[in-house]
Amino acid sequence: MRQIRAATFVSMDGVMQAPGGPEEDPTGGFQFGGWNFPYWDEKLGALMDRAMGEDYDLLLGRRTYEIFAAFWPHMDDAIGAKFNAINKYVTAGSETPLGWAHSHRLVGDLAEAVQALKATKGRDLLIQGSSEVIHTLLAHDLIDQLTILTFPVILGRGKRLFDEGSRPHAWTLESSDTSTTGVIVATYRRAGEVPTGSFAADEPSAAELARRERWVREG
Repeated sequence: MRQIRAATFVSMDGVMQAPGGPEEDPTGGFQFGGWNFPYWDEKLGALMDRAMGEDYDLLLGRRTYEIFAAFWPHMDDAIGAKFNAINKYVTAGSETPLGWAHSHRLVGDLAEAVQALKATKGRDLLIQGSSEVIHTLLAHDLIDQLTILTFPVILGRGKRLFDEGSRPHAWTLESSDTSTTGVIVATYRRAGEVPTGSFAADEPSAAELARRERWVREG
C-alpha cells in the first residue's frame, strides 16, 4: 500500500496560497504572492529536498497541476527532471487538458479515488500545494505524513492548510529543523486519537463551579 505524504509551505497563521510568486494564485484578491521567496536559503533547499524524499509520484489538485504543468516542463534542473519523469495523479475534470507527460486523471469521488490509488502497489504519493485536496483527504483520514514548512510571516487571509473539516487526530513529530532565515521544517506522522487530560483542581472552587454552570447555560 502506498503512503500519502504532504509537504507544504505555510505562514505562521496557516496560509499556504501562492508562496512562489505574485502571478501564481491571486484568487480572492490575494496580495502577498511570493511570500516565501525572501526566506529561501541553501539549508532550506536541502531540508525541502529531504522532506520530499527520493521515491514518489505527485498527487495534485487542478490549480496546482496547471501551475506546475506551465512551469516544470520548461525547467532543466534536478526537480524539473524528477517531476517530468514521474506520474502525476490529478483531481481535475475533463475540461482540464492533461498535456504534461505521465499525467493521469482521477475521476469520481476524490476520497474514494485516492483510497483506491493508495491501495495499489507503487511509489508514495506526494501532495504539493493543492489545499482543497489536502482538506478532503484530512477529512477522510487519508494522509499519513505531513511536512509543514512554517515561515516567519503572518498573512491574515488566503487559502489555508487546515479547515474545519479536518478529522481530529494526534500526530507524532518525526523530525524538525530550522533554516538560517527562521523557517521551521517539521515532519509529523499520523498517530492515534486525540489524547486529552485536565489541569483542573480535584475539588473545584465554588466560583469555578458557578462559571461552568453559567457557560453551560450560555451554550
